[in-house]
Amino acid sequence: MAAKKAHVKVGRVYDGPAQGDGVRVLVDRAWPRGLSKEKAHIDEWCKQVAPSTELRKWYGHDPERFDEFTRRYRSELQEDERAEALEHLRSISRDQTLTLLTATKNIDISQAAVLAEILQS
Repeated sequence: MAAKKAHVKVGRVYDGPAQGDGVRVLVDRAWPRGLSKEKAHIDEWCKQVAPSTELRKWYGHDPERFDEFTRRYRSELQEDERAEALEHLRSISRDQTLTLLTATKNIDISQAAVLAEILQS
């Protein structure tokens, strides 16, 4: 029997829920500015899977640094706490749609995009 392909989406937490989002998980370390917990409409906040503060500050969402950010972040995801959090997200994505949420404006070069790629492979 073939393994079921994970269905993982990426979105901005400020955009609110959409039909088909499934389980909505915020994957940022810090809570998004100006957003109440009620308006976030998240099912879970998994800050343990977020990149380290040092890596996040170094990266600064500079598109030219995305490839190196991805490499460093994947390395961080092998650390115990992050690996456990990643496995938790993987278990959610096995059974239902998982939407990874971030506050960043460009979700295509965010940690959520890196996580989605990992979970779908």
